[in-house]
Amino acid sequence: MVTKTNEQALEACIEKALTGTCREQLKLDGVGFAEANEQYRSGHLYCLGESIDFDREFAVDRRHFWNFLEATQPEELAKIKDRPNWQRLILERLNRKIQKEGILKVLKGGLRIDDANLTLLYSQPYNSINPEVAKRFEQNVFSVTRQLYYSQGDPLKSIDMVLFINGIAVITIELKNAWTGQTSYHAMKQYRKDRDPSEPLLQFGRCLVHFAVDTDDVYMTTRLDGEKTNFLPFNKGYNHGKGNPPNSAGHKTNYLWQDILTRQSLTAIIEHFAKLVGEKESDPIKKKTLIFPRYHQLEVVRELLKDVRDKGVGQTYLIQHSAGSGKSNSITWTAYQLIEVYTKEGNHPVFDSVIVVTDRRVLDKQLRNTIKQFSEVKNIVAPAMSSQELKQALESGKKIIITTIQKFPFIVDGIEDLSDKRFAVIIDEAHSSQSGSAADNLNRTLGSDEDEVQDAILEIMKKRKMRDNASYFAFTATPKNATLERFGVKTAEGKFIPFHLYSMKQAIEEGFILDILANYTTYKSYYQIEKSILDNPLFNSAKAQKKLRAYVEGHKETIAVKADIMVSHFLEQVVGAKKLKGQAKGMVVTRNIETAIHYFNAVRDALKGQPFKAMIAFSGKKKVDGIEHTEDSINGFPSKDIEEKFDSDEYRLLVVANKYLTGFDQPKLSTMYVDKKLQGVLAVQALSRLNRCSHALNKRKEDTFVLDFFNSTDDIKKAFDPFYTSTSLSKATDVNVLHDTKEKLDVVGVYEWKDVEVFCTLYFSDAEAEYLSPIIDVCVARFDQELELEDDEKADFKIKAKQFVKIYAQLACIMPFDNIEWEKLHWFLKFLIPKLKIKDKDKDTLDELLESVDLSTYGLERVKLKQSIGLDDSDSELDPQNPNVRGIHGDEEPKDPLDEIIQAFNQRWFAGWEATPAEQRVKFINIAEHVFRNPNYQTQVIDNQDEQNSRIALEKLISQAVGQERKKELDLYKRYAQDPEFKRAFDSSIMRMLASKEISKVVFETASS
Repeated sequence: MVTKTNEQALEACIEKALTGTCREQLKLDGVGFAEANEQYRSGHLYCLGESIDFDREFAVDRRHFWNFLEATQPEELAKIKDRPNWQRLILERLNRKIQKEGILKVLKGGLRIDDANLTLLYSQPYNSINPEVAKRFEQNVFSVTRQLYYSQGDPLKSIDMVLFINGIAVITIELKNAWTGQTSYHAMKQYRKDRDPSEPLLQFGRCLVHFAVDTDDVYMTTRLDGEKTNFLPFNKGYNHGKGNPPNSAGHKTNYLWQDILTRQSLTAIIEHFAKLVGEKESDPIKKKTLIFPRYHQLEVVRELLKDVRDKGVGQTYLIQHSAGSGKSNSITWTAYQLIEVYTKEGNHPVFDSVIVVTDRRVLDKQLRNTIKQFSEVKNIVAPAMSSQELKQALESGKKIIITTIQKFPFIVDGIEDLSDKRFAVIIDEAHSSQSGSAADNLNRTLGSDEDEVQDAILEIMKKRKMRDNASYFAFTATPKNATLERFGVKTAEGKFIPFHLYSMKQAIEEGFILDILANYTTYKSYYQIEKSILDNPLFNSAKAQKKLRAYVEGHKETIAVKADIMVSHFLEQVVGAKKLKGQAKGMVVTRNIETAIHYFNAVRDALKGQPFKAMIAFSGKKKVDGIEHTEDSINGFPSKDIEEKFDSDEYRLLVVANKYLTGFDQPKLSTMYVDKKLQGVLAVQALSRLNRCSHALNKRKEDTFVLDFFNSTDDIKKAFDPFYTSTSLSKATDVNVLHDTKEKLDVVGVYEWKDVEVFCTLYFSDAEAEYLSPIIDVCVARFDQELELEDDEKADFKIKAKQFVKIYAQLACIMPFDNIEWEKLHWFLKFLIPKLKIKDKDKDTLDELLESVDLSTYGLERVKLKQSIGLDDSDSELDPQNPNVRGIHGDEEPKDPLDEIIQAFNQRWFAGWEATPAEQRVKFINIAEHVFRNPNYQTQVIDNQDEQNSRIALEKLISQAVGQERKKELDLYKRYAQDPEFKRAFDSSIMRMLASKEISKVVFETASS
C-alpha cells in the first residue's frame, strides 16, 4: 500500500480531524455510523452524518435535528406534538424564517411556533460563573456529512462536505487536491458553473459560508451567484504576502479544520463575528450582505482577546492593517468582544467600557453605523464629546462609547477622573484630519504645530500622565516611528514591532486592494526662466529654486496647460474608454486652496459641453483675486453633500486642497492627477484613495492611473517602501541522461537528500497524506522564495525534474535498475512537480490581450506603457526620532548668484526638446506667425462665438502650420506628430502666445514686417 493523495484522502483527513474517525476506517473496522457516534467520538467532537438523512427540501439533517430537539427540549416539543403532521409544521416554519431572516438570526434567536419556543443553538460560556451554560453548550450536536446529495432537480449531484449544527446546514465545502492536478480554482469554478444557487441548501442566507479548499489555499464566499460569484481568500498569508506557510503538522490549510471549524470557534463566529447587514433593517434578505470574517480579522481579534485575558488592563497594542483589510469591521468586532472579556479568574470583566476614537469624518459615520449594525443588545452604544458625557454614558450603562480625536483630550481627563473604572481605548487610523480645520482645532487644544493625528495622540498621552486603568489599541496602516515606540511590542533586541500585521503586500496579492503604483506616469515640467534682474544679487540656492518652481507651477497660465492635459486624458482614456462600466471618476490633488480654485476654474472651462461637471473641496474661506470663496459658493451646494453628489453621475472630477486625501472611500475613483508634493505617510494615504476594489464595477489595477506633475517615481517608491512590509531570504544557488540530470537537480538546492529519504520512508509505509505535505511544502517554499530563483531558472529546474521522472520511468520498464537513489528521487519528484508554479510570460500577455477586448464597445486605443513602481519587499525599519536638540540652521548656507540659480533650475526642470531657449523662442514665434497669417484665423477663430468650435479650428491651424514647417523643423514635426502629450502642450503654448497681447504684439510686428 502507498499513500493516498486524492480528493477522497483529503475528505477523510478533515473528517477524521473533526470526528476522530472516518468512513474508510469504519468500513475496515466494520463499525456503523450510529455506533461510531456513540462510542468512538473524538477529534473535535463532531458527529458523523449520512447523506441519506439529508432533507433536500428543508436543508436539514433529519436524524440529528430531531435527536437534538428530543434530547434537549422534550417539553417544548410536547406542546406541538398533538398537531397533525407536527414535524413538517416545524420544518416549514424553520424554512420560512431562514428564507426571510437568514440562518444567523434563526440560530441565535431560536424558533417560536405556537406556544413552543425552540432553542436551535446553545451559546458557549465566556466566563466560569455559570457552569450550566457550559453544560448546555455541550448538548449541541455538530456534525459533518461527506458527499452530500443535495439537489432537488438532479439527485446525482453532491457536495464534498457539509457541516451542520443541531441538524441545520451551516457550511458547504468543495475540496480539491493539488497532487491530482485540481486546485481551489477548480473548486471555485465548480461552485460558479455547477452549483445552482436556487437549490434550498445553496440559497443566500441559508449557509454561513461556502469554502473552496485544497491542500494549499482556502477561498470563501457568502453568496453563490453563478458566474458572478465573488470568492475571497481565507489564507493566513506567507512572508507577509498571499498563501499559507509550510506546516510541519500537516497540510498548509489544516488550520481550517483544526482551528476555524472547531465547535468553540464556529460558535464564536456565529455569535460574535458573522452578521447579515443592509442599508436598512427592513431591507429584504436579497438586498443584504452576509459578512463572514477574513482569516486575519479573526486572528487579530482572538489574539487581542487572549492577551487581554492573560495580562489584564494597562497594556498598549499597535495593529498595523493595510487599507483593504476591513479595519472598520475588525474594530467593531474588537470593541464588542472586549466588553465581554473576563479576567483569568472569570469573576468580572476586564473592562467596564470601550471607547472608540476616530478622526475620519466620513469613516466616523461609517464606523458608528457599522458598530450599530453589529449590536445585538440595544442602547449599549453612545457618543461622548466631553468628560461629562463620558461619565453620563458610563452611569447609564453604555458599554461602547464613540468619540472623535478632537475630543480625545477631554476623554483622557475623564479616564483619569474615573480611576475606579477600567477602559479599553480603540484609536481608529491615526491619520491627519480630512477636514483641515479639525486638525487646526486639535493643534490649538494641544498648543502644538503638529498636523498629524498620530503626533496629536502621542502629544496628549505625553502631556497627561496615563493611569493604568486603560489599555490602548491603535489601528493604523502607516505607523510613524513614535507610534511604533508608544504602542508597539518591544522585542528582546530592543526593536518595536506591531502586535499584529496585515501588510499592503498581502492586501494587494490577495486582491483586496489594487496596486496603484502599477500605472504611474510622471510629467516633468519644461520651461525656461529668464533673468529679469541685470545684476546678480546673492540668493540661497535651494530656497530660490523652490520659490521659482512654486511661482511657475502656481501661475494661472501654467495651471491652465496642466488642467488641459488632465481633462484631455480623462475624456480620452477614462470617459472614452468607459472604465468601470462608464462610472469611473478622477481626483485633482493640488498644493493649496488658491491653486485648487485656479485648477477648478480651468477644469470647469475645459469641461464645457460635457454631460458631467467638476466640484471642489477645501476647508474654510479663501480670497483669490479680491473675491472670497468657499466650497458652498463655488459648488452651489452645501459641503455636507459633497460625498453624495460626487457619487452621482452628475459629477466625475473632484479638485481638492488638503481634503479627502485620507479616509475617503469611493470605489469609483480610478484616476488621480497630482500637482502637490507627496511624501511619507501622506503619499501612501493620498494615493491609496484609488486602491479600493469593486467587484460590481469589475475594477482592476489596469483601471487605476496616476498622472503626477510634481513627484518622481523615486519619491513615491521611497514613501511606500516602509509600509509594504515583507521578508525575502537570500540564498541563491546556481542551477544536464540520469546521472547528469540528477546532479543538476541536486545542486539547485530545492530539496535536500534527507527530504527525499523521509518522504519515501513515509510514502512506502502507507503514511497519511497530511504527513507528506510538510516535506513537499518546505521544498516548494525554497523554490518559490528562499532561493530567489529567476523565472527562467525555475522553468529550467521543473523541465529537468520532469525529464528525470519521464526517462527513469521509461528505462525502469525495460532494465532492472538497482540505483535506489534514482527510484526514491523518481517518486519524490512525482509529488513535488505538480506544486512547482512557474510564470508563463506569454500567458500573461495573452490573458491581458483577451481581457482588453470588449466587443460591445469595439474601437482602437493608443496604449502608452506606464511605469510600474516596484516596491522593496524586505522588512522596513524606521529610525527612532532624532535625539539631538533641534533648532534653526546656521547662517552659513550656500548662496549663488542669480544667473547660476536660474541655470541650475533650468537644468533640473527642463525636459523639452533639444533646442536652446533662444531657438525655441524663434520656433514658437514662427509657428504662431503661420497661424496668424492664415486667412481662416480671423473668421474661424477670432470671430467664432462658439468657444469649443473656435478651439478646434485653432488646433487645426496650428497643426497645418507645423506641417508647413516640417522640412525646416523635422525634429519638432516628429515630436509633434508622434507624441500627443507634446502636441497638447505645444498647442497650449501657441494659444497662450496668441491670447497674450504683449506676445501677440511681437508676432503681429514680425508678421507685418
